[in-house]
Amino acid sequence: MTAIASGAPGRTGRRAVAPDTRDRVLPWLALPALLFFVVFGVVPLVGVLALSFTTWDGIGDITFTGPASWREVLADPQLPHGLWVTFQVMALSWLVQTPASILLGTFLAGHQRYRAVLAVIFFIPLLLSSAAIAVAYQALLDPNFGLGAGLGVDLLVQDWLGEPHLAMGVIVFIVSWQFIPFHALIYQGGVRQIPRSMYEAAQLDGAGRVRQFFSITLPQLKYTIITSSTLMVVGSVTFFDLIFVLTQGGPGDATRVLALDMYKRGFQANLMGPASVIAVIIVLTGLGLALLLRRIGGASNPAASQLDGA
Repeated sequence: MTAIASGAPGRTGRRAVAPDTRDRVLPWLALPALLFFVVFGVVPLVGVLALSFTTWDGIGDITFTGPASWREVLADPQLPHGLWVTFQVMALSWLVQTPASILLGTFLAGHQRYRAVLAVIFFIPLLLSSAAIAVAYQALLDPNFGLGAGLGVDLLVQDWLGEPHLAMGVIVFIVSWQFIPFHALIYQGGVRQIPRSMYEAAQLDGAGRVRQFFSITLPQLKYTIITSSTLMVVGSVTFFDLIFVLTQGGPGDATRVLALDMYKRGFQANLMGPASVIAVIIVLTGLGLALLLRRIGGASNPAASQLDGA
């Protein structure tokens, strides 16, 4: 202790750093990341917020018009419709992805060799871009030349992207197909952090695999579920590219989510002010949902999360 306190070199030849010196240095190490976040996160957000109080067609002069764009967007019936469609995609995607991801993550957390091979195949959707996936599914679902027509299965020969309820189902299915591997990876890591002694004690008590899953695995994944759900929910608010390529928001406005509404106002109608208002609403919605999930998960007590969660 005397050697450490006096800064004498240890057996490795390195000079020990006093705790107070380390506490002073650590905040400065975070400075590059903080600067990066301010430049690429805070500054664009402030710029979009300022633009929401202007009128601009994207080329000419920017004119300050106060809250005119806000009044226009908030009075537009398209806004509650876009919010409703966004929440539909979010809720349905969460309901499909969460149980499937937990089950697959638990399965992949095993140590059998064939599970590693399956895991490699299973994560292929993560390597594909959303635009490429949308184009591929457009071809597969085509009622005249797609998979259903090719196989001669009448049940599959549907106008999948032409009917509102079918189009919504297709979007939820494709989004789930693409992102379940990512969330399964999160749950796989969470399951592997659960102490094996808990399962061994349950086996001694005669608990089967199903009982172990519901009594040990699922409760221990509480904070992993909160983390995964936060990523799902916030990601769902910003879904754009896949829906844009797949349906363009149609049929009608059946799949016109907020992000697509922002794009159409800004880059098709050249109304940057109202588009910026939609962007601010998307940010506030995502932040509100993230804080709500954090509140539900009790993440304000980090000690509890370390003891009870994975």
